[in-house]
Amino acid sequence: MNFRKFIPWIIIGVVILWLMSLYNGLVGSREGVNSKWSNVEAQYQRRSDLIPNLVATVKGAADFEKSTLEAVIQARANATSIKVDPNDLTPENLQKFQQAQGQLSSALGRLLAVAEAYPQLKSVQNFSELQAQLEGTENRINEARRQYNEAAQAYNTTRAKFPRVLVASLFGFKEKPYFQADAGTEKAPSVGDEFKK
Repeated sequence: MNFRKFIPWIIIGVVILWLMSLYNGLVGSREGVNSKWSNVEAQYQRRSDLIPNLVATVKGAADFEKSTLEAVIQARANATSIKVDPNDLTPENLQKFQQAQGQLSSALGRLLAVAEAYPQLKSVQNFSELQAQLEGTENRINEARRQYNEAAQAYNTTRAKFPRVLVASLFGFKEKPYFQADAGTEKAPSVGDEFKK
């Protein structure tokens, strides 16, 4: 039996197995990013779910500034209206999502800052509990974003290495964007800035 005629088929088989391995590695890495993205969305949803209770508590406990409450409600509506498919995570889509979430964070910050002027509100148990839950959720959001960025960096690094970059280009594995710091966060706010807005 002549084994020489099988050598090209063996080489083709090895190349196919090698390409499958590269492809499967990219799929696994991409799904890791998608999983981390789901965690980010879950934490933002948790924050969004707390807001109606916070607004109701504030309304019930004080003759609170209506415009501040309306700003929080509108920012929440805007933030929850933006959905990003993990398979379509482009820098532009992530920027829109991050901008809407940033507006909600800003509105919440103003609400909590203005609430400091209402001692009767600070003494309400429900408000204190909701405020603590929001603070904990903000920490969870930051951690989920950090983990997403780490997964995106690992995926992007894997994707960019030769020869995977060829397989990634061939099968449409796109680079994943990163969360960036919000504009202006490089400067520490001075005391009283929240009341100027």
